[in-house]
Amino acid sequence: MRFPSKPVKLRKILTRRAVILAGIQASVIGTLGWQMRRISVQQSQSFRLLAEENRVNIRLIPPVRGLVFDRLGKPLAYNEPNYKIEMVREQSDDPEKVLRRLATIIPITEEDISLALVEMRKRRGFVPVTVAQDLSWKHIAAVSANAPALSGITPELGHYRIYPQTYDFAHIMGYVGPVSDYDLSKTDDKDPLLLIPRFQIGKNGIEKKVEKRLRGKAGVKQIEVNSVGRVMRVLARKENKAGANVQLTVDHRLQKYALQRLGNESASAVVMDVQNGDLLAIASAPSFDPNKFVRGISVADFRDLNEDKYKPMLNKAVSGTYPPGSTFKMVTALAALKGGFITDKDQYNCSGSVELYDRKFHCWNRGGHGRVALHDSLKRSCDVYYYEVAQKVGIENISAMARDLGIGVKHDLQLPAVRSGLAPTKEWKKRVRKKDWTVGDSLNASIGQGFVLASPLQLAVMAARIGTGTKISPRLVNAIDNIPQAVRGREALAIEAVHLDAVRKGMFGVVNEQNGTAAGSRLSGSKKMAGKTGTTQVVSITERERLSGIVRNEDRKWEHRDHALFVAFAPADNPRLAISVVVEHGGGGSKVAAPIAKDIMQRALEMDKDNDYRSLPTDLRSRHPIKGDKV
Repeated sequence: MRFPSKPVKLRKILTRRAVILAGIQASVIGTLGWQMRRISVQQSQSFRLLAEENRVNIRLIPPVRGLVFDRLGKPLAYNEPNYKIEMVREQSDDPEKVLRRLATIIPITEEDISLALVEMRKRRGFVPVTVAQDLSWKHIAAVSANAPALSGITPELGHYRIYPQTYDFAHIMGYVGPVSDYDLSKTDDKDPLLLIPRFQIGKNGIEKKVEKRLRGKAGVKQIEVNSVGRVMRVLARKENKAGANVQLTVDHRLQKYALQRLGNESASAVVMDVQNGDLLAIASAPSFDPNKFVRGISVADFRDLNEDKYKPMLNKAVSGTYPPGSTFKMVTALAALKGGFITDKDQYNCSGSVELYDRKFHCWNRGGHGRVALHDSLKRSCDVYYYEVAQKVGIENISAMARDLGIGVKHDLQLPAVRSGLAPTKEWKKRVRKKDWTVGDSLNASIGQGFVLASPLQLAVMAARIGTGTKISPRLVNAIDNIPQAVRGREALAIEAVHLDAVRKGMFGVVNEQNGTAAGSRLSGSKKMAGKTGTTQVVSITERERLSGIVRNEDRKWEHRDHALFVAFAPADNPRLAISVVVEHGGGGSKVAAPIAKDIMQRALEMDKDNDYRSLPTDLRSRHPIKGDKV
């Protein structure tokens, strides 16, 4: 009797399972072997690169900012070395712990630590964040000696911007400051330098308007770091490109004198070379020290500047706009002459006022000037003459002439907030004021009141164009990296020479003839100046005040006093320079603005006697963009 062979069946089952299991194991081992071969042979280069990336960092090398000079080569902005400490977050396991350890070696405060940690959280991990600056070499040596215990910390050499002329060029130069989130939100500039914390960019003035040229180009360096983030060596380096050097047309001597002559007034003065448009002085008073902004101005200092009623932060020369008053009368006269509405011989009677639609328009001289023609209307600044002329000419012709002479036009200048002023038209009033133009509006505009607005820059351009008969335009930058900038506007104005000559003679009479409103401000010596005074009412004078007696300027509140203005060109027979002076709430133009303009013009002509303004040094390539850098 035979029994079933159960062990035999079991052996068959076990054998089949063993074969399957062996096959699976062989497959796994084969797959692992194939993968190991692929990684070690086929993908070895890729993993080697990844390993390199883990130990090699790429850092930007900030460029040195370009220098700025005046027309004579005097430095207006340069750079000084600044030792600082930077930290890269991804190279430190515990940034806060490292920073507190650093605080035992160099003088940094809790606020510095908190600010650095905030900056590191805002930035990508590989971006260096400035922890401390303005350090001595002793501090840098101490940090270097303790480098193994300060993972992610690196001493670096940076640069600070210095403005040696301080107050004299504050409104022209502006200042630099750390790039902010607000700055980034207002630009489409993709330069990676702007992502470096505390990287400084131009915030105002030339620094802002020529920012990209002054900034330069970043360099790049590849550095090897160890496991704790300490820099071991520099593997490769591409040098940065320093910013361009910029030369301005302004003369530091005349700029300083103009600002001193304006004194404690809230005022401005512009001096322009009428031959090429070079701005020789752009003074705005009071001024401020731009160096305070570079390293961070205090809250108290900023509040003082912001709350000062004289507005020291405002560049009044280009951003301030004022009713030009009687300095605008040349515009009305030229518009009338060009259109054939009058001749220079036509006379009008001034009895002290003109009545129009039951409203009186008064002359500044309550007793009147009698019968006057063009020459005397300018010399004695008769308002009634221009009221009569305006009714013939109309506002469209007056405003067109104003724009031809540079008023109501935004001049292309490398400064922020250059205002265009206003040469009003009927369409403008309808669109902006929602009202129709009236004849009374034209009468006010004819003497530079009402809606007309002009900046001191525009008034200087007007004087230059009348003096030369050309469309000369203002120019502030002479050269960028020794490349001269263009002179614009040498083409002739569309005004007949005989008409320009008639107006020039009237302006000559203002300063050099008896009864001229600026006869007390004539130049000493053989050179003569042709000019025009202006006084602008800030507060309207009522009929009751006229009957009871007008309150004197000096007896009013400062903000209720008249503006004082004066424009001129000289020499009168061969114009070289033009000037405008505006003194806010200064009173009469003849008493306040004209004497200031006379002194500044006298100094400018003395400086020009050796043809200082005819040639400019443009070869500034030898100037190194760092002053005092011995590192």
